[in-house]
Order: sequence, then C-alpha cells, then structure tokens
Amino acid sequence: MNPHVQPSVSPLGLARSLWSHRALIVSLTRREVAGRYKGSFFGVFWSLLSPLLMLTVFTFVFGEIFQARWGGGEATGRLDFAAALFAGLLIYNFFSECLGRAPQIILSNPNYVKKVIFPLEILSIIAVNAALFHLLVACVVLAVLVFFSGWTLGIDVLYVPLILLPFVLFVLGVTWFIAALGVFLRDVAQIIAPALTAMLFLSPVFYPLSSVPPKMAWLFLINPVTFIIEQVRAVMLLHQTPDVSGLLIYTCIGVASAWLGYVFFQKTRKGFADVL
Repeated sequence: MNPHVQPSVSPLGLARSLWSHRALIVSLTRREVAGRYKGSFFGVFWSLLSPLLMLTVFTFVFGEIFQARWGGGEATGRLDFAAALFAGLLIYNFFSECLGRAPQIILSNPNYVKKVIFPLEILSIIAVNAALFHLLVACVVLAVLVFFSGWTLGIDVLYVPLILLPFVLFVLGVTWFIAALGVFLRDVAQIIAPALTAMLFLSPVFYPLSSVPPKMAWLFLINPVTFIIEQVRAVMLLHQTPDVSGLLIYTCIGVASAWLGYVFFQKTRKGFADVL
C-alpha cells in the first residue's frame, strides 16, 4: 500500500478490502471477544451471564418494585414482561456497545496507525462484530425466555436477521464516523455516554411505543433504535410480519450511513498519525 495514495472510498474498494482481509477480521474479532474476558473465571461464558444478570436486575426493578406490566393486555406475567423488556434491551445494548467503544477504536490502537500497510477501516468492523456476537448470544437467551413465558415462538422469528441487517449497517457507519472524529476531537467520548443514556430512556425499551403520549412520539421515532426494537418485538412476540416499507427505508438509511461513515473515515485517516 502506497502511503501517498488517497485511500479508496468506493463501495467496491471496501468490498475488496474486506475480502482480502477476511482472515484478519475473523482472527481479530475472536481476539477482541476473548480478550474482554481474559483472566476471568468464567471466560467467554460471561457473554451469556451478563445479559442474564442484566435481565434479572431490570425485571426485578420494573416488574417487582414498580409492578410494571406490558401494555395492550397481551401479556401480564413476570416472564412476559421480562421477555418484552429484554427484546428491546438487547437491541439497545448492541447500539450502545458499538457507539461507546467507537471514540477509542483508533486512539487505543496507535501501533496500527503507524503501520501503513494495516487496513485501519477493519478496526470498526471488528468492534461491531464483537458486539454482534454478544447480540446473537442475547438473542438465544431471549428465545429461551420467550419459550418459557406467556409468549410463543413462531416461524416469524426467522425475520429477525432481515430486521437486524440494515441496523448493523447503520451502526457500522456511525461507528466509522465517531472513530475518526474521536481522534481529532477527544470530547466525543465524553458526549457519547450521556447521549446513550438519554437514548435509552427515549426508546421503547421499558415500555411499548403505544404508551408514549402522541405529542412526545416524535422524540422516540427519531431514535434509530426505536423502529428496530418495535420490529423485533413484532416478529418474536406478536407473530407479525415486518413492516416492509419501513424496512426498505431503514435499509436505505443504513446503506447511506455505512457508506458516508466509511468515506469520512477514509478521508480523515491520513491525519491520524499526526494527531497520535
């Protein structure tokens, strides 16, 4: 790789980079996942224990202390509420993990920046892949929870990957953008944390979107996790088919986000070494 040549910003160039570095992406993703639990007693098993512990805490607080029940009358039991809550929580956690990690992706890997032959663009992909691994583990936990609750699992669950794909593209684009911006503006990391907290409570994680007052609904609808949470619940809990038109729009947004984030990352990467 010639360091004086402007990195490619074309989708074809990205596809070539991903294909030629596929083994490296897989290897570093495995290291990212395993490294998080290195030295712990349970190891990677924590990827299963963590969502279970989080689910237990939230279910106790909202289900027992606040006596919350899911709206609409479809489900009133504790496990029913837990399943509906967890369906939203696992989507938000994926989003939060990627964006929370994004500002430090380049800053925490200065050695890679100084190697002109290293494909820096794959670092964001590795972070998203690691978060996606935890999301898939959480989906298994959710499926088991739904099976033992008042909800029922149906063939509609096969729509979940179709719903998640545009969401992953959207998150990847935002991760690329924040990873690059975080190199030049260190305050980004401080902004992300409270922003993610606000997005948690301005998304239908702890309650259905139908319970939000109409005059406040727009705050939830502009939240990028809202549509995905509602669609995952619709197919996993209510046995509804996905909103095709909504998914098409979200897919366009996801593709645009991924491409624009990639372009911004590639256009700014030449300045990384100077800042670091």
